[in-house]
Amino acid sequence: MNRQAYSPEMLSETGRTQDGVPLSINRRPDERLDPWIGRSMVAYAYEPTRHPINGLLCNDASYLRTAVGVDWNVGTADGMVAVRDQTFLTGQHTKAMPLRYAGGVKVAGLMLRPGAMRALFGIEDAVLVDRLRPIEEAGISDSSVTGLYNLELEPEQWLARLESWLADHIERNDIKQPDQLTRRVEEAAFANPNVTTRDLADANGVELRTLQRICKRDFGLSPKHIMRRARVLDLAARLCGVADEEEADEFLARYFDQAHLIRDFSSFFGTSPKQFAQERQALLTLSLEIRQARRLELLDRIEPGAVRPWMRRPFRPISAQAS
Repeated sequence: MNRQAYSPEMLSETGRTQDGVPLSINRRPDERLDPWIGRSMVAYAYEPTRHPINGLLCNDASYLRTAVGVDWNVGTADGMVAVRDQTFLTGQHTKAMPLRYAGGVKVAGLMLRPGAMRALFGIEDAVLVDRLRPIEEAGISDSSVTGLYNLELEPEQWLARLESWLADHIERNDIKQPDQLTRRVEEAAFANPNVTTRDLADANGVELRTLQRICKRDFGLSPKHIMRRARVLDLAARLCGVADEEEADEFLARYFDQAHLIRDFSSFFGTSPKQFAQERQALLTLSLEIRQARRLELLDRIEPGAVRPWMRRPFRPISAQAS
């Protein structure tokens, strides 16, 4: 395995896969946040040598994140951006973003539902696609959010503080809930990302152009790109060992043929599925695990708080069938 992609010496306080890759604590948000937030997460993982590690980020949601105590350099659509001891807003991704970090991962984050970025912070989702911005651009002082962290806090305590801060922000500003149509689009991407845009519009009783306009507004992406990304991220989760193996055949059957699979996968990650599995990314695995846990709960495949399928048995690398 590529030493620059995954550090087996990384020590995690918030969980690990069966073969030692760090995970986060992630769960449904405080019920006060449910209309705006899809998932709450916190991760503490330390790399004692502080050797720089190359990784990837790829999310299908916008985020509010606070990162402390470690150095991140993220390759955004605006170029490399350095982050340390800072709260920032990240947009949805059209493809994986390169990341170079040292010291590990110490981050608390709230995964925003589609349209919540505009509702909560007055920033259009399309403006933030493949980008990140400091919280100050939403008219909020960094110290008021990053300052919620201190060294004495346990991970869950820090996360609870962040959730309470946002709940207060929502109440003070009487913030409206996002459009329910985009929430249903997100759910469709989890359930059946091979659904056509026409069928999705018909199922929701809207014109095709209306669906396309709302998706551009609340995701910053077209419905077709949203579904294509969902297929790729489900497959990537399986390659990283954080998916339900009972769905393995379904994930592969979503592609017309091997060439279709490799082409779509490479367009998002810049590498073949086989190489991706061989050089598994620690931070990307952590992010994909959050997405899959939320997805399985939303689809009622597992109960909230249940042991997730990938934690029930040792991880076995995927065979070469998706190479």
